[in-house]
Amino acid sequence: MIATRRSFSFGAAATAAAAALPRRAKAAEFTYRLGNSTPTAHPFNTRLNEMAARVKRDSNGRMEILVFPDSQLGGDNDLLSQARSGAIEFCQPTGQILSSLLPVTAINAMGFVFAGYDQVWAAMNGDLGAYVRAQITAKTNLVPMEQMWDLGFRQTTTSNHPIKVAKDLEGVKLRVPIAPSLIALFKALKAAPVGMQYGEVYTALQTHVVDGQENPLSQVTAGKFYEVQKYVSMTNHVWDGYWICANVDAWKRLPPDLQAIVRKNFNEVGLLQNDDVMKLNDGVKGELVAKGMVINDCTPDSFRDQLRAAGFYAEWRTKMGDEAWTLLEKYVGKIG
Repeated sequence: MIATRRSFSFGAAATAAAAALPRRAKAAEFTYRLGNSTPTAHPFNTRLNEMAARVKRDSNGRMEILVFPDSQLGGDNDLLSQARSGAIEFCQPTGQILSSLLPVTAINAMGFVFAGYDQVWAAMNGDLGAYVRAQITAKTNLVPMEQMWDLGFRQTTTSNHPIKVAKDLEGVKLRVPIAPSLIALFKALKAAPVGMQYGEVYTALQTHVVDGQENPLSQVTAGKFYEVQKYVSMTNHVWDGYWICANVDAWKRLPPDLQAIVRKNFNEVGLLQNDDVMKLNDGVKGELVAKGMVINDCTPDSFRDQLRAAGFYAEWRTKMGDEAWTLLEKYVGKIG
């Protein structure tokens, strides 16, 4: 068959048109999911998305991490369970949430032990953090990254009266995460802690199921709790941070070069997120005052005295073990 000039021209045009079409992106070899309960606009999620973009770039598209914020995949306890079972590949539990499986992960939440960030990062980036990571790896079916991501020092908000000394907490119905250490802490302070997921807090405050809640200030603004609370008491009772963890089987499926890329970016972007949250929590007081909240400072002495009298420190030293407790005291001094 002899090709005509017209058919040749048509074929050439079709070939050129096909070449001009955008190529479909090559699918990633590994697509992993990370769920969290933090609102979408919080710096935590901004930096998680940055981390995911870096991983995709550095792996030349071989690795993709999808971030699901704002409890889209469930609350903190749900996400921990999903990551351990392999239903999702990454989670970001705080030490308090993880302590339902492994008490030692609550070592940073012992109540009024850290005087500031200098002590926090010395401990958690030092021997204490290394010890806790080793325990998580050995006992939870999770693989933690080295750098913790910051949530901040936790403060107390209430609708009925400010909290200035330990006695002010007596009988206060206070929402806390479903975390054994925080529940025990506020029971020892004679409050009435109510465990619930973060996504349920606003409604519980609005309907007066609880009188107050405790969270870092960045979470107070992100959750719009200023609409349903009057007082912010700067109790600084606990420093809170996220352990970024992978399901162990999902982690083992990654070749070593991708493991290295993921670790590097979680750790490097985590340092940037730490700065974000510290600056955000420092700067948010004026915003809360402008929205009608009343802020008061506290000193830790009466709270520590009540915790000692209730046997809180002695009880949790037993749960943590002498090795972990000694490592904590290396950075903060004698407790209890």
